[in-house]
Amino acid sequence: MNITVDVNELNTEFIVKLKGEIDAYTAPKLRGSLFPISEQDNVSIIIDLTEVSYMDSTGLGVFVGAFKSVRAHNGEFTLIGLSERLRRLFDITGLADIIDIKSGTEGGLE
Repeated sequence: MNITVDVNELNTEFIVKLKGEIDAYTAPKLRGSLFPISEQDNVSIIIDLTEVSYMDSTGLGVFVGAFKSVRAHNGEFTLIGLSERLRRLFDITGLADIIDIKSGTEGGLE
C-alpha cells in the first residue's frame, strides 16, 4: 500500500493530485503534505482523487482536519475526481454536505 502526493502551486491555489490508497499506513504522509498548506491564510486547496483506489476512515479524518484548518484560515477546500465508491463514503458520513465536492474534473483541472 502506497500513496503518491503531487502538489502544484499557483499563487494561493494548490492542486493536490493523489494516487494510490489512503489508509492508516499512508495517512501520515498525506497529513504531512496537506496540513502545512492548510494553515496558510486565504488558500484554495483542490484535491484530485481520480487515482485513489481505496480510502478508509483514517483518510476521512485527514480530510476533515485539513478542511477545518483551511476554513479557520478563510480558505477554500474542494475535492474532485471521486469514484462512486469514495463519493459514497462522503455521503454516508454526511461530509458531502459540508465539504465542497465536484464531480469529474471541475475546479480547474482538465
